[in-house]
Amino acid sequence: MRFGVLGPLAVWDETGAPVTVPEAKVRALLATLLARDGGPVAPDRLIQDLWGDRPPGKPAGALQAKVSQLRRIVGREGVERQPTGYRLRIDRSDAAQFRDLVARARATTDPRARAARFAEALGLWRGEPFADFADEEFARPAAHRLAELRLAAVEERAAAQVEAGDYSPADDLADVIARHPLREGLRAAHMRALYLRGRQSEALASYTGLRTRLAEELGVDPGPELRALYESLLRQDPGLAAGPHGNLPRPLTPLVGREAALARLTGSPARLVTLTGPGGVGKSRLAVAAAGSPRSAPDGVWLVEFAGVRGSAADLAETVAAALGIRDSADAASPAQRLAAALRDRRMLLVLDNCEHVVDAAAELVTTLLRATGDLRILVTSQEPLGLPGETVFAVEPLPPADAVRLFTERATAAAPDFTGDADTIAEICRRLDGLPLALELAATRVRGLGVRELAARLNDRFAVLTRGSRGAPARQQTLRAVLDWSWELLSEPERTVLSRLAVHRDSFDLAAAEAVCAGDGDVVDLVLRLVDRSLVSVANGPSGIRYRLLESVAAYAVERLADPAATRGRHLRHYLEIAENARLHGTGQRMWLARLDAEAGNLRAALDEAVCRSPAEAVRLATALSWWWLLRGRLAEGRRMLSAVLQVAGPNPDLTVLNGSFALLTGEPAPPDSPGSVRALWLRAYSLFSVGDLAASREVNARALAAAEDDEWGTAAALSLRAMLSLVRGDLAGLGRDGLRSAEIFRRLGDRWGEMQTIPPLAALAEIKGDYAEAARRQHEGLAIARELDLQAEVSARLSGLGRLALLERDWQRARDLHEQALRSAAAHGYAYGRIHAEMGLALGARRSGDLDAAERHLTRIRDEYRGLSSTAGDHLLYAELGFVAELRGDAVQAKRYHRQGLEYARMLAEPRAFALSLEGLAGTAVPETAALLLGAADAARRSVGAPLPPAERGDVDRITEAAQRVLGASAFAAIFERGTRLPVEDAAAVASGR
Repeated sequence: MRFGVLGPLAVWDETGAPVTVPEAKVRALLATLLARDGGPVAPDRLIQDLWGDRPPGKPAGALQAKVSQLRRIVGREGVERQPTGYRLRIDRSDAAQFRDLVARARATTDPRARAARFAEALGLWRGEPFADFADEEFARPAAHRLAELRLAAVEERAAAQVEAGDYSPADDLADVIARHPLREGLRAAHMRALYLRGRQSEALASYTGLRTRLAEELGVDPGPELRALYESLLRQDPGLAAGPHGNLPRPLTPLVGREAALARLTGSPARLVTLTGPGGVGKSRLAVAAAGSPRSAPDGVWLVEFAGVRGSAADLAETVAAALGIRDSADAASPAQRLAAALRDRRMLLVLDNCEHVVDAAAELVTTLLRATGDLRILVTSQEPLGLPGETVFAVEPLPPADAVRLFTERATAAAPDFTGDADTIAEICRRLDGLPLALELAATRVRGLGVRELAARLNDRFAVLTRGSRGAPARQQTLRAVLDWSWELLSEPERTVLSRLAVHRDSFDLAAAEAVCAGDGDVVDLVLRLVDRSLVSVANGPSGIRYRLLESVAAYAVERLADPAATRGRHLRHYLEIAENARLHGTGQRMWLARLDAEAGNLRAALDEAVCRSPAEAVRLATALSWWWLLRGRLAEGRRMLSAVLQVAGPNPDLTVLNGSFALLTGEPAPPDSPGSVRALWLRAYSLFSVGDLAASREVNARALAAAEDDEWGTAAALSLRAMLSLVRGDLAGLGRDGLRSAEIFRRLGDRWGEMQTIPPLAALAEIKGDYAEAARRQHEGLAIARELDLQAEVSARLSGLGRLALLERDWQRARDLHEQALRSAAAHGYAYGRIHAEMGLALGARRSGDLDAAERHLTRIRDEYRGLSSTAGDHLLYAELGFVAELRGDAVQAKRYHRQGLEYARMLAEPRAFALSLEGLAGTAVPETAALLLGAADAARRSVGAPLPPAERGDVDRITEAAQRVLGASAFAAIFERGTRLPVEDAAAVASGR
């Protein structure tokens, strides 16, 4: 859907047809969510916005009702419930489209095209923003922001029109100025347009009127830019007839992906701005685009290239003077002072390009110029800042993935008009080239001869592939290697040594890692920070602190320069082995260590690869240390692959063999035979067997682990937790409670949050079985909090599904669906197949119980068809039971009986009384009344045999089937047959149900 706020509130569907939002409070709810621009709004705030100081009796319920009404209009997924409140998913809106068009207009260098884009943006307006909510407090801030942006667009469009030779703003702006008489930008465009139309007296009168009004109302004078324009009008300056002059080159290709950066640069009030970034990131291109944007520079915009200049500030000053056409004089002043004197009264923009190799001299020259002038602005490009007071440093980052793909595709299409390539390969090329515009453009020229796939395959030798750039580009930009050669030559010898050693890291690293691999290289921290200043090392804040990173191309170049690769990689291996072995993942500090290992994932993998090649003993130590992290983070395929690789080079190792077998099971591979191992290795084997549904083997191995865990409290708690889950499957509720509570107590004492979380599913299930839904919800919420604390997304999905199941039992269909949909999105986003199955089943259960049989059947058949072979025996049993109930409710007794009999076979495999009971209850719904009563009695007895009678909230199907049988048999006859059924052995009841 598309939303409109640039006028009265409006909604359009995907075809552009208007969508009616009929009820006033629902329209107000939509408006207040739109006013927050897609951000979350707390329920209390929404209630205040909708009802003010007179809320309804049950405000939370009333708000939920309005949210439900709005969801029926914009779609369920359109209004999300988050911990901090409700948010509207705004995929498209006229306000967002307007802001995007304004940003594009500001990034457009041609004034006529720029004016056209501003006109397109202004054409979206239908009136005042949030016009039908003008009196509402919640709409005012957003309306004010949009109105201000609209006025700015009007000003900039008028300026672009005049620059392009269109003087229509002389008449068009009169009404706008009447409404906003103090806006100087509007006045400037109006005055210039009037003057160029030959109406000089009107232009001067416009200025005089503004000056008088400012003095009377605010006690101030017009700003310096407007005063300068007035003076130019008085002396009839011929420069008024043209746009800003200078020597800026006209770009041959459009600027891609820099709209936001360009908007920030053109809006900066700073007199000195330095664009920094690595070679090839596009500093010069962005600087030229920013300098060419419409800004007040009456004396022109001048570009001075320093790449070929060496020497002092005097040499640079002479280069600038020559570019500006300033003649030398015979006085004794230095060249910098003479240049400053010549520029003293000029209002101009000076672009000093490529200053990294003369950074000290450039800083000296810029200081002299800025101190001696009042209206001179300077834009610098350099791989490192000048380090001057008042300098605004603007880091030019590599292009984000989407913009990198756009740039590569545009340039490749220009080079080869019949260019084609699959999206995944193009995205991989852009990622491998770090989003560096120069590298992407060089690569695009190779598409015609190599094609996309071959180009991607050859990027391991990128310096040989990316060797031909534009003939008009400087020599240092003709190849990727030349770009990096330029940066390398600017480094001191210690800086080169450190950079080459840092390149052995995979992904990012911290200062401790830098010091470890650069041992003996002097003040490593200072050298790293100098490389940061030179834009060869980037900095980012991560969950575990400051991290450093080399672009992939920089790392590839630096590794080639590494003098002692074996020694450096050896130091890297030892550092990360120490980190892995010191990680405390069983007990307190678990959250911090998980985050730390997550941050080091690439380096840990690189260290293990190195260990496999050169040190089997260290490979065994590192793989053993990492196995628990692999498990907690769900990196099962990685764990399986690396454990197998280590075993191949290290030879027999009992613990590693057990770990390898466990990971094989967890990844769906045949496991090697069991072997003796440590308590924790045995427990992991049992856990893996349980996860793939081999319950008998899991019980046997887990018993061995528990027996061996005499002095290992963690091992004891883990084995008890697993035994509790096994008891749940068998229907041993007493054993479940005993083991689950004891395990939770030990894990809590050890401070192991992950361990505590493992006891949540069985203990929550026990409370649910007993009908204590408040206790079950408390445990599920506790598990959800732990899962989010440890960032375990699979567990987040599982706990959301658990809470959704409880909402079903409370007959809160809406909340149940919300929770299961959240669980489904989380599981899908993180590739958690089992979580998707659980969430889909929850949605199916809710749909059937709320009467939507079509939706229930869709979810159930998706589970059956798309996840075949993944679901457990218990899951398959529930699946066929639910399919049977759906068929029965449709009146198809034959199909229902077929489904329930299939479910009965799964119940036999489980040998669990409650599973038998569910199948018997389902078959009762397809049987004649006498048989139905008998089966219901047998089912009730099976449930009571394990202390789990059916709670009231789960009796919907049983009560429905019971009432149907009682209507035919009568209450007393039904009771007698039911009682006979309670004495019938389960297998005999199953035989009756099967028709034997």
